[in-house]
Amino acid sequence: MPPPPPSIRCCCRSATTTFITHHSTLPLKTPSSPFHSSVPTPLQQQQQQQQQQQEILPASTISPSGIQKLIASQTDPLLAKEIFDLASKQPHFHHPYSTYHALILKLARSRHFSLAQSLLTQLNSHHHPITPSLFTRLINLYGDSNLPEKALQTFYTILKFNTKPHIKHLNCILQILVSHRNFLRPAFDLFRSATKYGVPPNMESYKILMRAFCLNGDLSVAYQLFNAMFQRDVVPDVECYRVLMQGLCRKSQVNKAVDLLEDMLNKGFVPDTLSYTTLLNSLCRKKKLKEAYKLLCRMKVKGCNPDIVHYNTVILGFCREGRALDACKVLEDMPTNGCLPNLVSYRTLVGGLCDQGLYDEAKSYTEEMLSKGFSPHFAVFHVLIKGLGNVGKIEEACGVLWKMLKHGEAPHIDTWIDVVTRMCEVQDTMRMENLLKEVMKVEIKPYTRLVDAGVGLEDYMMRKKKGARSRKA
Repeated sequence: MPPPPPSIRCCCRSATTTFITHHSTLPLKTPSSPFHSSVPTPLQQQQQQQQQQQEILPASTISPSGIQKLIASQTDPLLAKEIFDLASKQPHFHHPYSTYHALILKLARSRHFSLAQSLLTQLNSHHHPITPSLFTRLINLYGDSNLPEKALQTFYTILKFNTKPHIKHLNCILQILVSHRNFLRPAFDLFRSATKYGVPPNMESYKILMRAFCLNGDLSVAYQLFNAMFQRDVVPDVECYRVLMQGLCRKSQVNKAVDLLEDMLNKGFVPDTLSYTTLLNSLCRKKKLKEAYKLLCRMKVKGCNPDIVHYNTVILGFCREGRALDACKVLEDMPTNGCLPNLVSYRTLVGGLCDQGLYDEAKSYTEEMLSKGFSPHFAVFHVLIKGLGNVGKIEEACGVLWKMLKHGEAPHIDTWIDVVTRMCEVQDTMRMENLLKEVMKVEIKPYTRLVDAGVGLEDYMMRKKKGARSRKA
């Protein structure tokens, strides 16, 4: 090993003061001769090295635990390695396993993997029993460094060290490999050959590969793995079913996903909430709203209470297909099933009702929403107010605006312009003036944008005046 640079040598010398007695090299006594050269001969260099070795205390006085603490305290992994090598040169000195373990991980964390691998080989040659946790940490560090091939090699390194890999090692490597699409096939090969190395895959192993093949669009392979679990007496859990359901739904094979749910129920499994969310969302997107509503009603009977996500998914599905009144029924059923509507429930429903022109129903649910302390988005108010104005219900539109202001919401400038201009178009100016006064009784703040609406109103009045003059002409 070449000598370290002066800065490292200085740091190493100061760090090893616990086991070095002198920092200077005593001069060698050589016969004086007028023809003696100042350049040391190879023999003299060897003698100097031996003298330096003699300056180090005997191995019996060096504490392995002290060396370990010294190495662990170093922030520079290369300096820690130099201290390790210096201590290793002392006669009859042997590093304990804990020192190897700490230094290997210190080097690996700093991406000095070649040095870490060299120490690992040295550790094995000294016949130290290597704990499984060391290999687990190394595999994870390879994964964090995006080195899937190194993680795979670690599995075979374990075998070379006459150590049986653990199932945790296998699953950790599989997870790293499948996260890189190019290593999906090597992961599958390792999975199939693991049994002959004494590591039969468990449920987690199957699940890792099933999820990977589903995400890759290889549903046939995922199905084969799922069926192989039963053949090899590996009992799947709810998540295994869900992974396959999600893969089927991504491929728009929602009918097969529902069949898988039935198979799951027949075998005594209770689907989790995420499994139902996956199916409900897929059924709604495929416009199978009747099946989605039936599934929603069956959930509680089958041991899984529907939550707010399930209800909102079905409400959104009905509103998207222009069936807002059916969505109203879903919302009305929620409290009896122990689930209260939230802001998203009301926003979705009011928006769906407005899209169908059911403004009276939308107004009713808006008032209910406000009474429960929810704040609709200003876009919901705008659609409702504009819709009421379009059907000539100016008073109702002003009433919604009044409640909006009273609730502390800031109408959009377009909302103000729409309301004010429609009031100007009404012939009964006295009645509209009274309505406007009622609205203005609410405290107006700068963010209500009424002043901005006035600019638009001025333009509107100018256009109206010009139109009246042209009609007279």
